[in-house]
Amino acid sequence: MTVTSHPVEPTDPELADKLREAVQGGLPKAIADLSALVRIPSVSWDAFDPSTVSASADAVAALVESTGLFDSVKTSRAPIEGDVLGHPAVLATRTAKNGRPTVLLYAHHDVQPEGDHDLWETPPFEPTVRGDRLYGRGASDDKAGVMTHVGALRAAAEVIGDDLQVGIVVFIEGEEEFGSRSFTNFLAQHRSELASDLIIVADADNWSIDVPALTVGLRGNVTFRLTVKTLEHASHSGMYGGAVPDGMMAMIKLLATLHDDAGSVAVAGMTGQDNDYPDYPEAKLRAEAALLEGVTPIGTGHVLSRLWSKPSITVTGIDAPTVANASNTLSPSTSVRISARVAPGQTADEAFEALRAHLVEHAPFGATIEISDVDRGDPFVVDTTGWGFAEGMTALEEGWGTTPVETGIGGSIPFISDLAEVFPEAQILVTGVEDPDTRAHSPNESQHLGVLHRSILSEAILLARLDTREGFGA
Repeated sequence: MTVTSHPVEPTDPELADKLREAVQGGLPKAIADLSALVRIPSVSWDAFDPSTVSASADAVAALVESTGLFDSVKTSRAPIEGDVLGHPAVLATRTAKNGRPTVLLYAHHDVQPEGDHDLWETPPFEPTVRGDRLYGRGASDDKAGVMTHVGALRAAAEVIGDDLQVGIVVFIEGEEEFGSRSFTNFLAQHRSELASDLIIVADADNWSIDVPALTVGLRGNVTFRLTVKTLEHASHSGMYGGAVPDGMMAMIKLLATLHDDAGSVAVAGMTGQDNDYPDYPEAKLRAEAALLEGVTPIGTGHVLSRLWSKPSITVTGIDAPTVANASNTLSPSTSVRISARVAPGQTADEAFEALRAHLVEHAPFGATIEISDVDRGDPFVVDTTGWGFAEGMTALEEGWGTTPVETGIGGSIPFISDLAEVFPEAQILVTGVEDPDTRAHSPNESQHLGVLHRSILSEAILLARLDTREGFGA
């Protein structure tokens, strides 16, 4: 996780200049197409209209088809369990020629819910340009990732055309924000079509709007619904309060045991590690995370170790009476959503078992504990020694005009470990179009258009470089 140099031959200057011209000329259309995708509220969660995700898949398939590069373009759904199907993904394939490698381009077209509509400065599904940024839900995460692939493919088609020999697979998932629940079945269902030498996952962030990053370490995740019960039914708080524990009180006491006084995770068995990290002062954290004046960061050690290499636990939702509807009642039960991040070096199963054991052991007043709706994803560490990583670093440096930073990521992309398991010989690059002010998953999510431009150019350069790389296939 340090700034490094990976010297390889530079891209032919004439070819690079042609790609720059093509990407620059195609940028207005890429932004318009991104805006059209943002207008489709493709939330993949169960409580939302699934037809929007289908509409989004169809729109993405049409964009990929329009490049004219592919032998096959289709949407496909894989089962989650039994007869329950996941949301549609887009799958396109182009066969490699003359011993060139095959590259898989991944992104996802589903998005998070809008959240509190009142916190948005502009409508979440009405794309709005303010300054250098395009605002809207999914404008960055990850429809800008989709358009990075489409824009790069358009540039490659314009500059190289029918002479393009690199093999290309486009896989645009439709339920990443809902836990990629059909992902492993999709891989099994389309294994031969997805087989590739290099996998590019466009779903991470950059060091800044001026400095790109390649992600080399990702935390895993464990999420679940936790319910604490103390009563068979609600009772009057004035009559029984002080002698009878209610569900809310028990939940608060239980949640308080998950962290120590410094805010570090206090669950036995959840582990972390230390590495070398780029300089990242606390002031940068305060600015990027929007800490209020007087609020201190949590945890100990290097700031980036807390973000990349140590576990975290967050309560992301709670089912309880609202303040407006609160009555003088002892609640019989309370439920919360727990989102835990798992540090590299530990499996998600190990972290979940540590969490489960902790919650059972620390349940106050003999309260009943129920855990349900569990999702798990393993951490992942990228191999930085292969040709694919060196090619990616070179393409990013040429596309951005500055040396990339190797970073970890605090968020999780758990399906990457699934890809690595199914395709162990493939090299993996984790790129992205986000930046520290993207606010993915939050109100006022946005995409910096300069970052989008440089991301498209870097990927177009990478495709052109792979187009000349021999020694693959028969």
